[in-house]
Amino acid sequence: MSEPEGPILPHGGYRKLRSYKVAEAVYDATVVFCRRFFTADRRMTDQMVQAARSGVRNISEGSGAAATSRKTEMKLTNVARSSLSDELLRDYKSFLEHRGLRVWPKDSREAKAMRARLMEDTAASIPPARPGVVRLKGLFGLAEFVERADPELAANAMLCAVNQASYLLKRQLESQGKTFLAKGGFTEGLYAARVKARTPEAGPKCPECGKAMVERVAKKGLKAGEKFWGCSGYPECKGIRRKESD
Repeated sequence: MSEPEGPILPHGGYRKLRSYKVAEAVYDATVVFCRRFFTADRRMTDQMVQAARSGVRNISEGSGAAATSRKTEMKLTNVARSSLSDELLRDYKSFLEHRGLRVWPKDSREAKAMRARLMEDTAASIPPARPGVVRLKGLFGLAEFVERADPELAANAMLCAVNQASYLLKRQLESQGKTFLAKGGFTEGLYAARVKARTPEAGPKCPECGKAMVERVAKKGLKAGEKFWGCSGYPECKGIRRKESD
């Protein structure tokens, strides 16, 4: 994430987000899934691939938009979440239901094992597979798994991955909301930066009363227009001090 300069808010760094990594894997695997199971259904392929793509691209666009608008960042993060949980998830469930295949309950042994494997980018150790058995090698192996696994395994793996991405985006959205409430957005940052820029330079102590002095500009006389230090207690204290030229 880049460091903010002036009122510009922290932004970027989306490639390091776990939500982005999972959403990107979902997109790549969805392209493979549709190519394999919806060869003749161009409309369904377009719908699923676009929903998966929206999940990825809105994360990156939201990250960039955060520079000047936390509101836009949250809006795009929510679009990414909705594309995955409200569109793509339903399409994978429909695929299983229309073919009479089982949708794994979220607390089933198979679903728990699949989610655990997806939590690793590349699985450290995978049990030896029997001939003809396809094993998921971690999140980065999702597309390869979908290419080779039987339909029920492939679709349920995608359900687990989409659910994981949706959950991460929900948490991300909650975090963005808390940050906005605590620190405000671009408008508040811009105002604070302007106030800071217009705050007079801190001066020395007044030689008369010891109070802090502030920069002033002579308005009349031979030194009109020249800057000098004047006591902050003016008019009670009229202490002044010469200010060296900048």
